[in-house]
Parts: sequence; C-alpha cells; structure tokens
Amino acid sequence: MNGKTLVVTSGKGGVGKTTVTANLGLALARLGSRVCLIDMDLGLRNLDLVLGVEQRIVYDLVDVARGECRLQQALIHDRRESRLYFLPAAQSVGQNAVSSADLVRLVAGLRESFDFVLIDCPAGIEAGFATAIAAADAALVIVMPEVASVRDADRVLGLLERRGLRDVQLLVNRMRPEMAERNDMIGVTDLEELLGVPAIAVLPDDPEIVVSTNRGEPVALNPHARLRRHFDQLAIAVAGQQLHVLDGIPPSGFLQRLKALFA
Repeated sequence: MNGKTLVVTSGKGGVGKTTVTANLGLALARLGSRVCLIDMDLGLRNLDLVLGVEQRIVYDLVDVARGECRLQQALIHDRRESRLYFLPAAQSVGQNAVSSADLVRLVAGLRESFDFVLIDCPAGIEAGFATAIAAADAALVIVMPEVASVRDADRVLGLLERRGLRDVQLLVNRMRPEMAERNDMIGVTDLEELLGVPAIAVLPDDPEIVVSTNRGEPVALNPHARLRRHFDQLAIAVAGQQLHVLDGIPPSGFLQRLKALFA
C-alpha cells in the first residue's frame, strides 16, 4: 500500500479546515479506505474535540517524533468507524516542536498502512504550515466566499506552487447560494476564475456544523444530516472518481472588484 497524503489548508483560520478534515476522513473511511488523520496544529489542537476523542489521548505527535512512544501507541482508533485512525497534536508546545523531516519520516511509515493520510494544517503560513505541506503530495485549499479568505487562499496557492505541489484543488465552504444569486456573495465560478484552481466541492453554510462540533459528533456520521451527502460526494471526488460538485451559481459582479484587488 502506498497511500495518498492530503494536506487541508487555507492560510486563514476559522474557515473550517479541522471540520473538513474530520468529516472527509470519516466519509473516506465509510467508502472502504483506511484513513489516518494528523492534527498539525501544535499547541492549539482541536481535531480531537471535533472527533469527540479528547478523553482518549495518551500520547501525541510530538511524543512519536521525539521517540518517547511508538506510533501505534499514539494512534487513536475511532470506535464508530473501524477504518479511521487519528494522531493528535501536542497541547503545550510550539509549532517548531516537529520538523519537516520528522513529519516526512512519520508519514512515510503511515503511507504503508493507510490509503489516505489527511493532515490538518495550522492557520497562517509560518513554520507549522511549511512543516505540514512538506509531507503532502496533494492539497485541499479551503476558501470561503469572502474577500479576505480569497486573498489568503491566493497567497497559499502561490506557496504551494513554489513548493512544487501540483495536485491542488479548492473546497468552497459556507456558501449561501441565495446571496450569490443576489450578487451579495462571491460565486463559485468567480472563485475558480480568480484563483485559477477548480473547485472539487461546495459546502453550504449550515448551522448543523456548529451543533455537531460542540457534541464531538461529525455530521458525516449522521445519516439525517444534509451535509453528510456533501461530504460523501467530496470523498468520492478525493478518491479519484472525478466528481465535480458545483452550485450552478453564475458569475457575480464581485469578480471585477476582486480582479482589481489581486492585479
């Protein structure tokens, strides 16, 4: 087995990287893939809360990197989905506690046992970002239909290109189609044209995410959740079945303004 390593990033904090990582991981596992999630947000971990496994952490990523435990001791096996595993971040260290070489070596070992390794990238473009993308062979860039988020995504895309990462796609998060139709929000077609990267999926803005996160019960586990279908479609696309999910919203008047900002 030689699994695919996908880093979930954006540059900007608060756009849904951790939520997407958790739910995409679960959806991929439900498709039959063996999946390992890695929280790279050292010192500010949250993926454990979204997954609802915070009480089960004994060892973490830093312990493994320092040789203080074996990888198998730190991995948490999800009790709800047998093909999903999780490697938590350390809570009281800085972003430099794990080097790029450490992560590359660790991920190389995981790729032998897992179909997918998903890395939840920390916010920003400093040391933690550089370490997280070093081990990836693909990237999923989360962008919200807001000017600030688009500018951050554009910066991240440039850094990924310089890193030599070619397998890069957008995920548009918290879209409100009715606002885009009224020209009050940037449309998906505008985002794709501006950033020059195709959108692999579009997730609607849904308060259900807040409830599921607070409960530690990802929506991908809830058969009645509207967003579960979207994460299932995203998983199918990531798994290579060429599903391209768009919202059908035509270009909006935001595009000319944004082009001026990015010129």
